[in-house]
Amino acid sequence: MMSPRTGQIAHALLIDLAAILFIAYAVFYRRHRRADMLLAYVAVNVGIFCVGILIVEEMRIGVAFGFGLFAILSIIRLRSDPIAPEESAYYFIALVLGLINGMQFRDAWLITVLDVAIVGVMALLDNRFVLPRTRRQMVTLDVVHPDETSLRNDLADRLNGRVLHMIVKQVDYVRDVTVVDVRFRPRSGTRPTAGDTLPWLDRRQAGSLDAYVGPDQP
Repeated sequence: MMSPRTGQIAHALLIDLAAILFIAYAVFYRRHRRADMLLAYVAVNVGIFCVGILIVEEMRIGVAFGFGLFAILSIIRLRSDPIAPEESAYYFIALVLGLINGMQFRDAWLITVLDVAIVGVMALLDNRFVLPRTRRQMVTLDVVHPDETSLRNDLADRLNGRVLHMIVKQVDYVRDVTVVDVRFRPRSGTRPTAGDTLPWLDRRQAGSLDAYVGPDQP
């Protein structure tokens, strides 16, 4: 027969899974289309949940524990491919949800309120109505433009979108090469980029591949 404590843990786990699955799939994946990150967020969340349960049961919580948990994000950034700031934010949310649900499993009302608050804030902020979708790509052009206006117009034409911000990283007059870090908003009906059609490419590599088109090509 299930003990009261086991029932509380199981109930907290169900709440935790419901929250992280909604965050990871309904909010993150449907907007950013990074299926590979779904598993990472759920794994981090469930792992932190289990650690929180064990720590509460042992009743050994120190200051170092808090620093160690939030150092996980630094380890992720140092030991893996660079990730976008919004992806780091979702790592942080996955960690916080697991921590709350694991360490407060005896108070179902409290964790439900906190989970709903976190999920609601993320769903409210990360959507196309509040924050319209933008893309960032490292673009390599085989042409050097004489001024910023012509460069901006060229990028807008190649990327089929509105250029919001751009930083020229490199200009090579010998080889006629310009490297630009550009953030843009695609126009409606934009054709798929290399990152959409070639999912095995890294997002940054796909951006360079998609944008490396000569001026004499259609």
